[in-house]
Amino acid sequence: MNPELRALIIEDDPDVRLGCEQAMMLADIPVEGVGSAEEGFQRLHAGFPGVVVTDMRLPKADGMEVLRRARAMDADLPVIIITGHGDVTLAVEAMRGGAYDFIQKPFSPELLVDVVRRALEKRALTLEVLDLRRRLKQRDGAESKLIGRSPQMARVRQLVMDVAGTSVDVLVRGETGTGKELIAQCLHELSPRKSGPLVALNCGGLPDNLLDSELFGHEAGAFTGAQKRRIGKIEYANKGTLFLDELESMPMGVQIKLLRVLQERVVERLGSNQQQPVDCRVVAATKDDLKERAERHTFRADLYYRLNVVTIDLPPLRERREDIPLLLEHFLLLAAARHERPLPVVPPEQMRNLMAHTWPGNVRELRNVADCLVLGVGKDILGSATGDAPPASLAESVVSFERSLIAAELRRQGGSLARSAEALRIAKTTLHDKIRKYGLQGGES
Repeated sequence: MNPELRALIIEDDPDVRLGCEQAMMLADIPVEGVGSAEEGFQRLHAGFPGVVVTDMRLPKADGMEVLRRARAMDADLPVIIITGHGDVTLAVEAMRGGAYDFIQKPFSPELLVDVVRRALEKRALTLEVLDLRRRLKQRDGAESKLIGRSPQMARVRQLVMDVAGTSVDVLVRGETGTGKELIAQCLHELSPRKSGPLVALNCGGLPDNLLDSELFGHEAGAFTGAQKRRIGKIEYANKGTLFLDELESMPMGVQIKLLRVLQERVVERLGSNQQQPVDCRVVAATKDDLKERAERHTFRADLYYRLNVVTIDLPPLRERREDIPLLLEHFLLLAAARHERPLPVVPPEQMRNLMAHTWPGNVRELRNVADCLVLGVGKDILGSATGDAPPASLAESVVSFERSLIAAELRRQGGSLARSAEALRIAKTTLHDKIRKYGLQGGES
């Protein structure tokens, strides 16, 4: 039982009130007793950490008034009504009015304790969910989406903030599950275009003919089945942001038309001779090396160079393992609030397994693990996540540990190469080489 939670007993009969208080104390439930509704109202407030147990028959304000006032303060506050023999009708009315439960006199201490304990468990969960939602609301800006203290993620966030206020098109590269769409969302929400639409399209999820129509739109009669005009995604994203995922799968014919849109900022619907001006930022995402594809003539080089003005490289999760605890905490908060479940505690052994896992599904896979932990199926998912994949070799573990240690020391020393080398007791030149090797970022010497 949460030590902050308690039962507030409102009972004008001193003997009955004392009996209720003693039953609570014997059950290790914190309790406070008052003799009138007015005294009870002085102790109640929104977010009251506990439950209310009130007698129906009270001087002045009765139990029904207590119920009404309590629910007006906090609609989720459990109120338990104690009724006499002749108050069955009132008890039914109280339940309809939102009472958690009612207990009829005479009652046993065990019954009272059981009802109060169940009500406190419900109250504890309600308060925890409210706290989770409050904590999530406090996170805003790029840090609420692009989570991580690693140097790689710090660079990604800085680049996003540097270009968000411009209209430059952006190319995002990263493995599946690294969060490429989150980059598009951040760029849109931090830009002057945030009041416009954010339109997303997966280029690999549609046949070639449908992709053409989805992107550029069509006029009625442009092809068999085109019964009326359709506005394409590009035109629909006017004054906003267009996010094109899996750009590498876009057919060559469509690439040519997209290049023209990017260069001239006009779109021509299928079956039309009219050009429609469009003003949208394009954020394109790929998991492949488009330059290499261009060299192999499987992707248009001119389109690649047109998009490659600003490129944001998202690191895979295995290359920023120091971010795993922070990401897991964030996803656990989201999952607990979404499923209205308590926030689980992750034992050190489970955290070690998570840190050692190779994460082929990247951040998306970690989010799924967090959902399973909140839903109480964490053992199975962690077993499959860490047991099916071969364990990291000694060399891989040493490299991962060394990289995390250097990154942490650089953060503590404000990026100072000299102070970090002194703290780690290695030569500056050696530390400099390791920083370059691991793609870290050092500051002044």
